[in-house]
Amino acid sequence: MNRPLPPVWRSILYVPGNVPKFIDKAHERGADCVLVDLEDSVQPAQKPEARAMLPETMKKVARGGADVAVRINRPLRLAIPDIEAAVRPGLSALFVTKTEGVQHLRLLDEVVSELERERGMPVGSVGFAAMIEHPRALTELNDIAERGPRVIAMMLGGEDFALETGSVPGDETLELPKRMVAFAAQAHGVPVLGILGTVADYSDPAAYRKSAERARRFGFSGGTCIHPGLVASLNEAFMPTAEEVAYARKLIAADEKAAAEGRGSFSVDGKMIDIPVIVRARRLIQRHEAIERRLKR
Repeated sequence: MNRPLPPVWRSILYVPGNVPKFIDKAHERGADCVLVDLEDSVQPAQKPEARAMLPETMKKVARGGADVAVRINRPLRLAIPDIEAAVRPGLSALFVTKTEGVQHLRLLDEVVSELERERGMPVGSVGFAAMIEHPRALTELNDIAERGPRVIAMMLGGEDFALETGSVPGDETLELPKRMVAFAAQAHGVPVLGILGTVADYSDPAAYRKSAERARRFGFSGGTCIHPGLVASLNEAFMPTAEEVAYARKLIAADEKAAAEGRGSFSVDGKMIDIPVIVRARRLIQRHEAIERRLKR
């Protein structure tokens, strides 16, 4: 199954699709991706206006080099006009709210493919970020990650998931479902987005960064935020540190030296190094280089 390339997104900034004062400054915030929201932050009566604004909105938020994504509504009667407004050159992904299974994504894929053809875009160029927001979807996670068309990222929609389960959104209640989504995504090489906690509280950037750093230790690749003041925290938390990069390069050099000498095992700084350690080091360097390329665009 062909999918768009996975994104290099450390930070994803939500921007309400009908608020010009936020749209006009979004490109200055330093986010890797600006996510124009047509869902919860836009009242039902304003959704047609937000859709009508979308072509100009997408141009504005992309001025600083960010990728552009659009969060669509779940009811099909709202999703279709959202997609028709959003799918145009310059769109990287649709964030598909309340994803519950592969068939749901296939229906949307059919619509997106038709629009790509009509608008002169490469078919398959727009990715889907599958947002898991109902406990029903937990049994479908592996299927979505393995067979979902266009799936380039997965995440748990924490506030909606908490609502559907009758729980209070927070670190304790959301960690398990977020890690379930992560395991399914990671099993099939799909990036997982989010922090291990709730994204609603933006009053403490230091705490937000700490949650993001913890998420990175669990294999998450980036996070979302609703306040521009948190973009820097996400960018820093999800970027390998200079110390990590230096140590990874040291391990790779030692591995190459050992291989040239015909040795399969070796030690670095008093620690035995095996294959998973080297693979992890190479992946870290690959991510570091991908971020560096992005920053130089």
